[in-house]
Amino acid sequence: MTDILELIKNKDPQQHEFHQAVDEVLASVRPVLDRNPQYRQEAVLARITEPERVVMFRVVWMDDQEQVQVNRGFRVEMNSAIGPYKGGLRFHPSVNLGIIKFLAFEQVFKNSLTTLAMGGGKGGSDFNPKGKSDNEVMRFCQSFMTELSRHIGPDTDIPAGDIGVGAREIGYLFGQYKRLRNEFTGVLTGKSLNWGGSLIRPEATGYGSVYFAAEMLGANNDTLEGKTCLVSGSGNVAQYTVEKILDLGGRVITLSDSSGYIYDEEGLDRDKLAWIMELKNIRRGRIKEYVDEYPQAVYTPVDPGLDYNPLWNHKADCAFPSATQNEINEKDGQHLLDNGVRLVCEGANMPTVPAAIDLFVDNKLLYAPGKAANAGGVAVSGLEMAQNSMRLSWPREEVDGRLKHIMKSIHRTCLDASAEYGHQGNYMAGANIAGFVKVVNAMLDQGLV
Repeated sequence: MTDILELIKNKDPQQHEFHQAVDEVLASVRPVLDRNPQYRQEAVLARITEPERVVMFRVVWMDDQEQVQVNRGFRVEMNSAIGPYKGGLRFHPSVNLGIIKFLAFEQVFKNSLTTLAMGGGKGGSDFNPKGKSDNEVMRFCQSFMTELSRHIGPDTDIPAGDIGVGAREIGYLFGQYKRLRNEFTGVLTGKSLNWGGSLIRPEATGYGSVYFAAEMLGANNDTLEGKTCLVSGSGNVAQYTVEKILDLGGRVITLSDSSGYIYDEEGLDRDKLAWIMELKNIRRGRIKEYVDEYPQAVYTPVDPGLDYNPLWNHKADCAFPSATQNEINEKDGQHLLDNGVRLVCEGANMPTVPAAIDLFVDNKLLYAPGKAANAGGVAVSGLEMAQNSMRLSWPREEVDGRLKHIMKSIHRTCLDASAEYGHQGNYMAGANIAGFVKVVNAMLDQGLV
């Protein structure tokens, strides 16, 4: 196993996030390989860590000043053993091949846990939609889809949204695909409700994360009622995480964006959340504007000189990292422990560095890794695909009920797998093992492909 990781690092030395994601899974599945020598004989580790296909392309578009701009586009089709590739598109300046590979690798196991027939993929671009006009975003999306359309389809690869890709971007991408292919199919998920989207899809990742947290607490005879919660981010995932925490009686005191974070000791309520949703989704403003509307709150800008994030240094019971990868470092993890946090549930993908995860596991925190806790988003994407195939739309209650059932099933699957392989109560080990075994067995069934 060490040889596999070293081989990956030697092949692609700059892909640090990908190395981190692979290392985490390899550490968990060692007892699975020991119990199943056929897996080593069939070289499943070398196969599952190598993408089936990587597409990289240039995206040429014109801005409002009639200047030609060039960005880079990616799609990593990681594994299709249990279904067509499924995973989001991320538009952010930080996007590179290593980040997309890490996200695609995580997506394989996340999709496996949902119980739905979806393989894993991910894509995106280093394009930054912030500050761009609607017309600029449209021109970029049309150019991006002109190339991407060659590689995707409703039975091949079905992208969705991620950071920087919301309903606006999905609409422009879908429109261009429809124009190029002359067909109206469920090739993208996260669509608007009036042309093929699913109810609960915007809420699904945040809702699912909180449902998973509630299951963890319930397994320990506890609830979210009265719990003080730290939430990072202020985009789609964070917003609906806050909404569901409020539904279940919890109290949220923080939110953030790339410029800083707000701390509201009184806690967010429905009116404050509605104001934040308008700020971020309609006006596309910054979280620091919150203190102008609610002056009792405190805004703290990002300090590049700090080696920790002060958002994670407040007294609380639960933490929901919902912003981006590696946002909780070892020092942040210690602050969470020192401040009484006993549950960490990841709404973002891989937001916790390995040293902080070790702290959580060693101190027996209820720690839910993103591949399990934030699988609600892709689960409802799968439900959107099903509705598109049947040319119908399920009511809100049915989709929400299915989401709850899926998150409950993922929770039970993680606990059962962790117990079977000697890691009782370790959700990270359980998620990695359960996702890995399902995908690997499907690969072996299908031969050397």
